This record gives sequence, C-alpha cells and structure tokens, in this order.
Amino acid sequence: MSRTTVPTSAGHREAVRSGTSRSVVTVAVIAALGGLLFGYDTGIISGALPTIADDFQLGDTGQQVVTSAIIVGAIVGACLSGRLAERLGRRRTVVWAGGIFAVSAVLAAIAPEAWTLGLARLVLGLAVGLASQAVPLYVAELAPPARRGSLVVAFQLAVTLGILAAYLAGYVLDDGWRWMFALGAVPAVALLVGMGRLPESPRWLFTHQGQDAARAVLVRVRPAGADVDGELRQLAATAEEKGGRGLGALRAGWLRPALVAGIGLAVASQVTGINAIIYYAPTILQDSGFGHSAAMLTTVGVGVVNFLMVMLGLWLVDRIGRRRLLLVLLPGAVLCLAALAAVFVGGQAPTGGARWIVVLGVIGYIAFNGGSLSVVVWLAGPEMFPLKARAVAVGVSTFAVWFCDLVVSLTTLSLTSALGVSGTFWLFAGVNALAFLFVFRYVPETRGRSLEDIEAALRAGTFRAMR
Repeated sequence: MSRTTVPTSAGHREAVRSGTSRSVVTVAVIAALGGLLFGYDTGIISGALPTIADDFQLGDTGQQVVTSAIIVGAIVGACLSGRLAERLGRRRTVVWAGGIFAVSAVLAAIAPEAWTLGLARLVLGLAVGLASQAVPLYVAELAPPARRGSLVVAFQLAVTLGILAAYLAGYVLDDGWRWMFALGAVPAVALLVGMGRLPESPRWLFTHQGQDAARAVLVRVRPAGADVDGELRQLAATAEEKGGRGLGALRAGWLRPALVAGIGLAVASQVTGINAIIYYAPTILQDSGFGHSAAMLTTVGVGVVNFLMVMLGLWLVDRIGRRRLLLVLLPGAVLCLAALAAVFVGGQAPTGGARWIVVLGVIGYIAFNGGSLSVVVWLAGPEMFPLKARAVAVGVSTFAVWFCDLVVSLTTLSLTSALGVSGTFWLFAGVNALAFLFVFRYVPETRGRSLEDIEAALRAGTFRAMR
C-alpha cells in the first residue's frame, strides 16, 4: 500500500488516532457485499412468495417450506463455517460463499417447479450461512478497536440494504419472481472480484503462517505511524495462552460468560420476531385490509426504516456502546408489538384509522428491534470470543441465529392460525421484554477494547463487569 499521504494532514492525524486507514475501510465495504447478498436472498421471498404460491399452487405449508429452505441451508453452512474459516482462512471462506451465491441465484431463477426452487434456495442458504459467519469474523479481525463496531456493523447495514433492494425489486418487478432471484447473481460476481484483491485476516495468518505474514497485512491496513509492533505483541501474548481449538475448546469454564452473552444475543435476535415481520410483512398487511400494491409499497417503507436505523446504529455503536444501544431501544420494540396486539384483539381485521396503527406499529417495531439487536448480533460473537476458539464459537452462534430463524419462519403462519394475530404479537412482545432483561444481566460493554483485552478480561473473570 502506498505511503505517500502527507503526515501533517488532519485526515492523517485522525486516521492515526483511530487506527483506521482507507485500506481497512475498503476491506469492510467489499466484504459487506456478502451481507448485501444475505439480505437480498433472504428478503426477496417476501415479494416473490405470493406469485410463487399462485404459480405452483402452494398452501401455507408449501409457502413456509419454500421460505424456510434457505434457512435450512444456512444452518448447514453455519455448521461448516467454523471449520472452513479455521482451515482455509476467513477470506477464502467468503470467496467460496460468493461463488455459491452466484450459481444458486441462477438455479433459483430457472427452477421449473416448487421442489427444485426449494432445492436451489437450500443451496443458496449454504452461502448465507458461510457469509454470515465469515464476513463479520474477517472484518473484526482486521479492524482497529476504535472503529471495529462501525466497520463490522457495515455488514448488517449491507444486509438491510439487501433487504430493501429485495423489497424494491418485489414492488417494481411485481409478478416477475424469476428476475427477482436472478438479480442476486450481480452482487455475487462483484463480491468474487473484490475479495480476490483483499488480504487475509492478520490474526488467522499469525496462528497459521507466522508473525511476518501478519505484520505484512497490518502494515497494509493500518495508517503510517500506527503501533503495528504493539498490536503484534498483544497478539503474540494471546496466541501463547493455553486452550485448544475446535468444539472442545468451548467447554472451558472461563469461556462460558462469552458463550452465554454471544449465543444468547444470537437467539434473541431471531425469537424476538424481526424476520417474521420481514418475511411475512406483505401477508400481515394484506390481512389488515391493504391491497396487494399498497402492502408491497408499505413493505418497501419497512425496508427503508430498517436500513436507516441500522445506519444510525452504525454511527452509535462506537459512540454510546453496544450494551446501551440495546437497553435504550428494546423497550420501544415491546411497546410497538403491544400496540399491534391491541389493534388485532377480537380477531377482526382493523378498519379506518386502526389500519394505520398497524403500519406505524410494524415500522416502529422494525426501527427499535432492527436498530438494536440486528445491529449488535453480528458484532458480538467476533468481539467476545477468544482467538483460538473464535472461528468455531462464531460458527456456533451463527448456527443459533439460523436455527432460531428456521423455527420462527416455519411457525409464524401456524402461530397466527393457532393464537390469532393478536396473540402472536403479544407473544413476541413478551419475548422482547425478556431480551431486554437478558441484556441487562449478561451482556457487557466491549466498546473501544481490543480483541486481546476482551480475551484477557474473560480469562481474569471480569468479563461481565465491563460496563
């Protein structure tokens, strides 16, 4: 990387202060294309599902299976991701994900019947599972402590941008669901091309190829004047700590607080209902009396709000911290869900002004839940878990995300039939309240700390005391 930047410039002084360079921002932006693909390929089913159901004559069970196939694949991908990221490297795992994204998007677009579409989305899920583990892990291990939060959250911002793009594609293309799926191949090719020019994680290189390889990458992604040698000394001290690799390493007692916090946040991010709204928003709105076009346009509004709140979270996560962001916004999600539950009491579709309470409730819930749990979930694991167990532990937390997402997506329509719309929203409101209590009790503050400092706190037993 060129070192011709004028050292006395204000931009240079700020870069040295924060430990950030244009190179590491470029890494985060290109890698975040994996998040855009994740968001687009999971969100596109929202606009495509009504037409697919008509074309293939699918009932509730068939719709849930087609919707959930990608999540089953993501679970398999998450199970493989930890081992692949440890063996092949973080960057190469992301490259593999990009290739699978490109091929499976085309297969979904040309599927002649429901079961082949489900199979294509199952393969697509493999890429989603790999990307959702490897991209945040890769960026977290490259980013400096002062900017790690915002750079990793760029992945989630890209996820929401992908979901928004999926909603817009669903609205513009309307009945053209095959084109909706085919468009996913475009960013997949961009990810493959971009990742071919990026370096490997210096922390993976340190443990697999030695200090010189790690130093070469750190020199490339840190600004001139950054304390690369100090960062390497911290990394060397951490690498010398005792502890095995693989799933067996997760049995260590000192690691348990990080597992509880990281996996707990992974579970909470799904069981609080965010993807139930994302996947089934048009269905919920049409059941509330909105026409198809109005429901799809409102769903685009949901995507816009989701994107804007994650953008706000990206700005706040390194300023007020991860824990405070969760504790401030989660109560708002509870109130919005309670309002939705109240509107649907009695089982009747809302009329008149009550229909707009549904719109505001759905958008408000997306704002508060999407701006908190969805911002922090992909950041928490790569930050909290120690170096030698990081890839496997992030893989386990990613598995938890997708397993819980599968449960929610398979049961949302069935829950609505069994409990009614009101009962389902009351249930999700209660789960969001429990998530708030979990964060208050078990989640520490990791803002501004190096990965090695967080690991040291874990080993010293002071992890939960970080505030």
